Amino acid sequence: MAGAKNHQYHILPPSIWPLVGSLSAFVLAVGGIMWMHQPADATNSVPALVFFLGVALLALTFFGWWSKVIQEAHAGDHTPIVQLHLRYGMILFIASEVMFFVGWFWAWFDFSLFPSMVESVGGQWPPKGMHVIDAWSLPLLNTLLLLCSGTTITWAHHAMLHDRRDDVKTGLWLTIILGVVFSMIQAYEYMHAPFPFKAESEGGSAYGGVFFMATGFHGFHVLVGTIFLIVNLIRVYKGDFTPKQHFGFEAAAWYWHFVDVVWLFLFASIYVWGGWGAPVH
Repeated sequence: MAGAKNHQYHILPPSIWPLVGSLSAFVLAVGGIMWMHQPADATNSVPALVFFLGVALLALTFFGWWSKVIQEAHAGDHTPIVQLHLRYGMILFIASEVMFFVGWFWAWFDFSLFPSMVESVGGQWPPKGMHVIDAWSLPLLNTLLLLCSGTTITWAHHAMLHDRRDDVKTGLWLTIILGVVFSMIQAYEYMHAPFPFKAESEGGSAYGGVFFMATGFHGFHVLVGTIFLIVNLIRVYKGDFTPKQHFGFEAAAWYWHFVDVVWLFLFASIYVWGGWGAPVH
């Protein structure tokens, strides 16, 4: 029959969301640039309004686009080969995130291994006279929390494979709670850090800059992962997933494990090794 579908691929119909997403990212970037170039004492609120308009439009894009993906799954468009390619996409996304963190680790090890070659470091790492965060206090607690969250999300994943809905909900609830507690502890740690997040000319240091950028971006990923898990928990309550078709849940679990592994490297290299020998706060 002419026009009959004789393949397992899903040919996407025209969609407005890629255009809306591009415009949203543009508005977000323009607002952010305007905001960063605004004088510190300025009372003009336009840059902030443009920035948050971009944030709102991006959030709308995420909701609309992923709602469409869920509708496609319910319609049976996610055939085995489509699911395989979705997995490839998630793997490549996580790989790109790995390379993002490689840049911060590179900066950290460049400063710490060759302090005599970096003028702003002053020939010593951590910089002379600097107090660092005690790795065996709050950072260790956060490490234990994330390791526990890795076990709870794995439990929920195995429960999903065996169609134990109550266990899936419990595992997701525990993972989300652990993620929220992690974020709260990290916020407390930042508020009481013995070094500031400032430029060297303003009393800051290269140590503080790289520390806050590396751990801060990880904290942002924890926040994103927590939202990812909350969305999946809502979908579980709605009965969206089946033991054979639950890629959205699986992608969230992969992402959360990625967050766990990155934190282990951050804890070992920045908190433990990077602050070795310096007085703790």
